[in-house]
Amino acid sequence: MTLKKLSLTWNLDTIYEGGSHSQAFAAELAGLERDIEQLGVSLAETGSAQSLQNHLTSWTEQVQSIMLRLQESGSFVSCLLAQDMKDTKASLLNDRLKTISASFQGVLTRFDEQLRETPEADWEAWLSLEPIKPLAFNLNERRELAKDKLPPEQEALISELSVDGYHGWGDLYNTVVGRAKFRSKDENGNEQLLSAGQMHNRLSDGDRAVREAAFDEWEREWGEQAELCGEGLNRIAGFRLKLYGKRGWESVLKEPLQIGRMSEATLNAMWSAVEAGKPELTKYLQRKAKLLGLEKLDWHDVDAPLGTAAKIVPYDEAAAFIVERFRAFNPDLAEFSEKAFREGWIEVEDRNGKRPGGFCTSFPKSRQTRIFMTYSGTASNIATLAHELGHAYHQHVMDDLPPLAQDYAMNVAETASTFAEMIVADSALQLAAEPQEKLALLEDKLGRSVTFFMNIHARFLFETAFYEKRRSGMVSVEELNALMEEAQAQAFGDILGRKHPEFWASKLHFYLTDVPFYNFPYTFGYLFSNGIYARALAEGPGFAGRYVNLLRDTGRMNVEELAFKHLGVRLDDTSFWSEAVKLCIADVQPFLDITE
Repeated sequence: MTLKKLSLTWNLDTIYEGGSHSQAFAAELAGLERDIEQLGVSLAETGSAQSLQNHLTSWTEQVQSIMLRLQESGSFVSCLLAQDMKDTKASLLNDRLKTISASFQGVLTRFDEQLRETPEADWEAWLSLEPIKPLAFNLNERRELAKDKLPPEQEALISELSVDGYHGWGDLYNTVVGRAKFRSKDENGNEQLLSAGQMHNRLSDGDRAVREAAFDEWEREWGEQAELCGEGLNRIAGFRLKLYGKRGWESVLKEPLQIGRMSEATLNAMWSAVEAGKPELTKYLQRKAKLLGLEKLDWHDVDAPLGTAAKIVPYDEAAAFIVERFRAFNPDLAEFSEKAFREGWIEVEDRNGKRPGGFCTSFPKSRQTRIFMTYSGTASNIATLAHELGHAYHQHVMDDLPPLAQDYAMNVAETASTFAEMIVADSALQLAAEPQEKLALLEDKLGRSVTFFMNIHARFLFETAFYEKRRSGMVSVEELNALMEEAQAQAFGDILGRKHPEFWASKLHFYLTDVPFYNFPYTFGYLFSNGIYARALAEGPGFAGRYVNLLRDTGRMNVEELAFKHLGVRLDDTSFWSEAVKLCIADVQPFLDITE
């Protein structure tokens, strides 16, 4: 199969034609505003038990319709902002959408209050109705969560005030990233200005001199932006802590664990297994330092490619390779991915004005997805592409489910993505004939384990320490830098030389106001995927159907139930995680052997 002359930019006109000036999108937002207002009025109605059932059913249908269109609209605006951070019209649309979303959150609190106040007998009778049965888990979840919050009037007010407060601080970070400029030199020695996305790719360049210069410039620019970033980070955390206090929540992990539908026992079991696996992974990093002629790895050396991993792979070639690897596991996954490449669902062009990083966002109303990244042909880029296609496929297999049942937790959201990465990496390793090619692929796989075991753990440790310190007041830039260095030292052990104190300023995930602690879900997804992947290897092609069924259940049960139903394992016990960690570090010895 060949994929040639693929577009490097995505097509958003099939969603709403006209970009940020789209008339169709303006009509969608107006319709949302109208329907949210009408739902709010309807929620004030009461009546008999029979009337209550009818009301509950009608309200649930309206909620799901609005959810679907809000997701579609939010994804569209996210794409507009990502492709051009200077699109001022898109920024205005983003502000309007946040206001609409806040209104909907206010209405949802009244919807949840109706769920909470429904008498138990009426509740059970309603859940037994055929149209409602598929939503029983999600509705029960909303009912229970409502019991753990402030009165609906207060929660609604908080949502409205959050637009220009809490979420506004998160939006400030996007402005900072858009204004950040990084100095570099082209092949002729002329100075040029790069965006954050372009400069970030240079941090993993095969030439250490390029990496070092890029890292110096990366730290310089983020150091200049740190005061603004620190202000934003402190305000976001301060808002959360104050809200948690009013709700009577003592632990800052309560909300991310609720969002992740997982227990703290599961989180602790996972980190315990990770810590136990780090010494073996350290052997790989020590050998890597030796191969690079270094006593210790600096931060910008950790992701440095070895051997043929430094070669540049054209986008079309990478697309064909990924699709071919997917086909060996599941033809449906391959066909879906080929469709995404051919129909312009992916934005990869390396140009100024784009935001850094990569993401996949879903358009559930259109039953499409869009993938965003900056592709420069590195092994890391190929892994990111496979990763985001995994996200897209996850949404694809859930497209026919009710909107409430499509709302899967952020930790299992990382499962399909990292699973897709493993399919590509493992099959490529098996096909490798030359020692240097095998070395490069082993190194790339082990590098991902370093990311999830050490880099992500450092983020978790930093945020945990930062929130504890923030309880006592604002945390200065100097203190934030120190907390980050301490977290990196703890997570990486003694392997790092030069650390990355400004990492907290450069990383978008710390500023996401809809998802706190967006770090441990990546490690969860990585290890959970390894456990699933082991079963896929053992069972062969027949496992693909079970895998799809597992993905389809991710939005309608907690992670412990999901794992027990589909894998027969307990996630609050270290056994499953320890086995997954063993799979991750199994490549260390082959790497040591081939580099002896």
